[in-house]
Amino acid sequence: MTTMLERTRMILRGEAPPPPIATLLGFTLTAVGEGEATIELKVDERLANPMGTLHGGVLGDIADAAMGMAWASTLDEGETFTTLELKINFLKPVWSGTLQARGRVVKGGRTVGLVECDVLDAQDRLVARASSTCMTLRGAQAKGR
Repeated sequence: MTTMLERTRMILRGEAPPPPIATLLGFTLTAVGEGEATIELKVDERLANPMGTLHGGVLGDIADAAMGMAWASTLDEGETFTTLELKINFLKPVWSGTLQARGRVVKGGRTVGLVECDVLDAQDRLVARASSTCMTLRGAQAKGR
């Protein structure tokens, strides 16, 4: 059995498939370390809302993925987690280009922790900021029982 950090690094190296949501939306894990992770997304018209800008839910998805992988990187073997709460502030519309979602653990506890994410455009301008509360699952909870 491997830790979530080892499993995430396998995805990064192409030794394991990405999560299905990454394939569906087209985002990629580009970096992972202890308590941090970066997701990239190339934005185009297929992800647009009715106004032609990137749908806010997609921004939420990449922020959630970056924060989740950042939290997962801190877990021990046999542990998983769930998101208890997610908040996002949208700061700038995006029509196209590449975005980076940079997630980082702000405060980790034995069971609950705070994670944040900045979503930046190719010019390093802040597009959105998100925060999340994650809960570590152990034992039967980690297996969905």
